Order: sequence, then C-alpha cells, then structure tokens
Amino acid sequence: MTAPDLATRLGLTLTPDPRRVIVKLFVPGEDSALVRTRASALIDRIAGLDEHETGELLRETLLRFGDRHRDLQAIFLHHYDLVRYRLPRDSDLSPTARLLVGAYFSHEYSVEAAALCNPSAVAHPDQSALEPGMLRAVISLRQIGEGHLSSIGFATALLGPGTRITVADRSGPLLAGRRTGTRHRRDLLTAGLADEAWDDEVSATVLGSLPELFDDDDFERALARIPADLLARHTAHRALEELRRAAAADYAVTFPADVTLERRILWPATPAESNGMEDARFVRFVDDGGERSYRATYTAYDGRRIRGQMISSADLRRFEVTPIRGPGAANKGMALFPRPVGGRHLALCRSDGETIGLTSLDRHNRWRQAVPLHAPRSGWELIQVGNCGSPLETEYGWLVLTHGVGPVRRYAIGAMLLDLHEPERVIAELPGALLAPGDGEREGYVPNVVYSCGGLVHAGVLWLPYGIGDARVGFAHVAVAALVGAMRRSGVG
Repeated sequence: MTAPDLATRLGLTLTPDPRRVIVKLFVPGEDSALVRTRASALIDRIAGLDEHETGELLRETLLRFGDRHRDLQAIFLHHYDLVRYRLPRDSDLSPTARLLVGAYFSHEYSVEAAALCNPSAVAHPDQSALEPGMLRAVISLRQIGEGHLSSIGFATALLGPGTRITVADRSGPLLAGRRTGTRHRRDLLTAGLADEAWDDEVSATVLGSLPELFDDDDFERALARIPADLLARHTAHRALEELRRAAAADYAVTFPADVTLERRILWPATPAESNGMEDARFVRFVDDGGERSYRATYTAYDGRRIRGQMISSADLRRFEVTPIRGPGAANKGMALFPRPVGGRHLALCRSDGETIGLTSLDRHNRWRQAVPLHAPRSGWELIQVGNCGSPLETEYGWLVLTHGVGPVRRYAIGAMLLDLHEPERVIAELPGALLAPGDGEREGYVPNVVYSCGGLVHAGVLWLPYGIGDARVGFAHVAVAALVGAMRRSGVG
C-alpha cells in the first residue's frame, strides 16, 4: 500500500560525477609479494633520470593535474615522505626528484565514480544573505567509488521560498581531511574495552591512571606505568594491543577555511572504516544549555565487520570521530534525537537487525538495550524495518521517517509519529509507504531501492532527499500537516 498523492517528487537529481577526484598514495605492486622490489626499483629508475628530464616530467605532470587538486606539490611531497625509507641510505635526491617520486607514488581516485546515494539534510551553519522564506541546507552524501569504497561528501541546497530547491555547484578541487590528534574520553575507552571483554587488570590499571580527557602523550605515559608483574602475564601483550586499538579509534579531521563545504571529503582514516564510511545520518543537535552542534552516526566497515561511529562538529570544518558503544549500538542505522528529551539522550536504532527501537545513553556513555517501537508487520516491510534519519520535531510529535523491505528486496519509505514527551509511545503511523520506487527509479547500483538518511522540516514542509537505486539522489516534499493527517492513530504503547 502506498500513499502516492502525499509526496511530490521534484525535478532535480544529483548524479555521480567522476570528475570529483582526490589524490591517494599508490604503491606499485602492493597487491603482490614483490611490493618492496617493484617500489624500490621504480625509485631507482626515477633517481637515474638526468635533472633536465626530471624537471620536464614534473612540469608536465603539474600542468596536467595541478588545476584538479589543491596544493598538488604538497601532496606529492607527503607521498615522497611516506616512501622515502625505500631509498638507499646514501642517496640524496634533489627537491625536483623528490616531488617526481611523490608523483609516481600517487593516483587519482574518483570518490563517486560508482554511485551517489543515501543523503541526509540539516540546516547549514551559514544562513546569511537569504530571501524571506528561504533556508540554506547541508546535504550529506554517501559517495561510492572503485572497490565499493564509501566516503562522506556534501552539497549545499537552498530551500524555498515555497517549494523551490536549488543545489549549489559542486565542482572544484576536493580535499580529504587528514587525521589529526584529538582529546580522548576515558569513559568511551572504558566502554569500548567492556564491549570487547577486555576489562582486565592491565586495562584497569591504565584506565585508573588516565584523566577524564587525555591525549596521546597521556596515554603513552599511562602505558609506561604498568607494573612489571602485570606485563609478565600471558594476556598482557594482547591487552596492550586492544588498548592501543581502542584509543586509536578516536580521531579528528580539520579543513582549511577556504575549502568550501562541497569540496570537503570525510575519508576513511582508521582500520575499522578502511572499507567505507556508510550512511551518515546528520542532525543539528541542541543540548540542555542551548549550545548547537552537528552530530552524525554512520557505519564503519572494515571489509568483514561493521561498527557504529559518531561524528561531532561545531562548524562542519573540524570533525571529531568516536565509536558508539553499548547494546543499543549493535547493527546499522542509529539516528540521534536532535535534543535531550526529559533529560535523556535518545536515539533510534535497529539493534536486532529488523525492528525499530529506542535506546538511551547511560551514565557510562553506553547505549542501553533498545525498547521496541515498530516491528515488521505490513506486506511492504515484512523483511525488516528501520529509520530513515533522525526524528523531526513537529507540533504533532516526533516525525520519524522509516524504511521497510518487502518482496524482491524492495525498499520503500514510510512514516510514524512518536509522543513528544514520551517517545516510547507510537501515537500514529502512515498506513503504507510514503515513497516507493516509481517509474524510472527501479534501476541502479542496487535495484528497487529508495532510501534516505534524513530529511528536514522548513516552513511546514518536509523536505526529503532520497537515494534512488543506491545510485543517484532525488528530492521530494510533502506538507507536514497533510502527512500527519493521513496517519492512523496507533494502539502501540
């Protein structure tokens, strides 16, 4: 069952742009057993070039690729520094030769060559110079490139007046923010070790000597203070590995002010997300003190396992990343409420893999076991249900966009309403799907899918960006009053 007259699709589609490229490290032969031999031999061949040929090759390379990237020479020099250990100790390359080595150990990667999908929408931090009735919005995007590797990108949209929408140009050199140090939280480290069952004597000793907030130097000093008799235990080496792995899961990424939001790429930076950062659900969060920030939950994938992680940012220039812990964080698809409710930090989740649940944060910063809200029961959602982004606060209640999976793994978007003060109570549900794959929307990277990671409400209208076939992004809108009016009161709760 579908409510085809409620949502209006807009004549705007974002498609993958293979011109959006970043420069990554490239090591010839790294997929074979002869990686060291091939890479070292390449450096020897570069070193054997005369200075004139070296200069000409570098000049041609910079002429060919320079306008596609920000500060390409700095990238080449960084890549040279990463492989310089392969040079003979007595070698002394010229500055030009070093840059050329970096160029040969680089390659372009098209971040969305395969697909662009699963968007979420939040209000932009800059609302200046707008006409009455307009809102500037940030659209986060899952970008998929070669090897099914996902990263997070952005677009900027203008909503209104009325039901008009325009998306700003996304061209220009991209920048993948580099990982930087951050202040770690002891409670999150404690929760992570507990989740992995590594809360033993060694970890307890280290945690007991750390301050509430600590940096990498504090952490290394705490490790150095472990008593020798604990280090002699047969489990000590593995415990130290787990401590280091858990502490390294926190990181920050910062972008220069002159790199616009559309050109910022959040690129996998830890082993846990080495095969992708998937399905970010952004929300503009307001704490009890009125302070605003941006937060997002996303799925980190290492090629075998998934893990929930959280992004926090005050301005969408510096992004801090931490793992999400606790039983409520199991599986994919957490979505944060945009503010505390009755003093509780809440999130939607699907910890059992098929049911929409409500979880809350405990005093140890672990997400509790979920309270079920909605289980699969209608034909269009019998395989599984989940959320399509963070709850949206309206005068009628918390508006939750849902997704359901039906026959032939067909994904559709639905909606339900939670009580504003007691979100455990489902007060109304849309009887059927709000948006399902229509004509021209069935084919894609993953056929028969419409899916969103979050919409926003502006001027009484729900604006909904949504992925089509996990390949491209469309937009729809629906009046909130009409959507709520089409819902049926629920007996759940």
